[in-house]
Amino acid sequence: MTGHKRLTQNDIAKLAGVSQATVSLVLNGAPTALARIPAETRERVQAVIRTTGYVADPIARRMAKGLNRILGVFTYEPAFPSAQADFFTPFLLGIEEEAQQQNYDLLLLTSAGVGNNRKIFSENNRLRIADGCLVLGREFDRKELARLVAEDYPFVAIGRRNDAGGPVPYVGGDYAAGTRQLVEKAVSLGHSKLAYFGPEGTAESIADRWGGFASTLGEGAELALHVDAVNRPAGEILDGIISSGATAAFFIELADAVRVEAAARERGLAVPQDFSMVVLGSHIRAGRSPVRFTSYEIPREEMGRQATAMLVNRIETGSAGSQILLTCGPVEGETLGPCPSGPAKKRQ
Repeated sequence: MTGHKRLTQNDIAKLAGVSQATVSLVLNGAPTALARIPAETRERVQAVIRTTGYVADPIARRMAKGLNRILGVFTYEPAFPSAQADFFTPFLLGIEEEAQQQNYDLLLLTSAGVGNNRKIFSENNRLRIADGCLVLGREFDRKELARLVAEDYPFVAIGRRNDAGGPVPYVGGDYAAGTRQLVEKAVSLGHSKLAYFGPEGTAESIADRWGGFASTLGEGAELALHVDAVNRPAGEILDGIISSGATAAFFIELADAVRVEAAARERGLAVPQDFSMVVLGSHIRAGRSPVRFTSYEIPREEMGRQATAMLVNRIETGSAGSQILLTCGPVEGETLGPCPSGPAKKRQ
């Protein structure tokens, strides 16, 4: 081909000796569709594209598939303030990486409300600009989730979500199994009186942690103390651990564990020699404490990647999506040790 005529997919098809439909699939097809084309044929088409310098018309591609090739990203909490950065950033990194691989752009939906009062279906929402949407947040609006399930609009939740008028497609971390594994390890080290600091929770991520913890009770372990709240004074928490006789304390918030460990050192108590501490989930900012807490890793980036791949598959094939829980592998840390021979003593 010479001259200034713009190459078309038909031109590429003739040069490669294939049909125009095959060229279209190589350029635009979902991975499942591409798998049906022999590798030799795909390479022949791609070689012609490389040698001719063919560039697909983005408008024509959108019209052919009825797609904008844009994925929406909605967060119920602001994604970028420093208080939330360590929570959202790994998810966004995974989302961006997979979106690039799938040749989609991202649209961060920020006009749907102010601060923590965000709504997907606000008056100003631009949801339909995107072909589908990824939804993140510590806790979702149940009515909005039910509407997403009921309407013919592709979405995927990041984090496990209970049914909302039907199954919710999601990719989450298996917090229940991760928590259960840590409790079982504590029991294997001789701990039988346990303390838990955090609510049972309505949010699925909180409820799953409590569920994993509670499922182990009665199997050589008993609940010596449960504080159904976070961010209590460190001295108050430490007094509770000592007075209850608990030898292993489980925290859903790293900040609570950091403050209690510091308070224990001030009283001359050592972790894990006097009592053990476990944090239920990994936290990004390691600089908050010189202590590496025993915990489990939350695969945030991988959750973002797999949720994005699932969403693209929903968009391009019309699938209903699925529900995936990823393993939360243990982080050894240095705060879980053998049960001490005697209870920790309160020191002034």
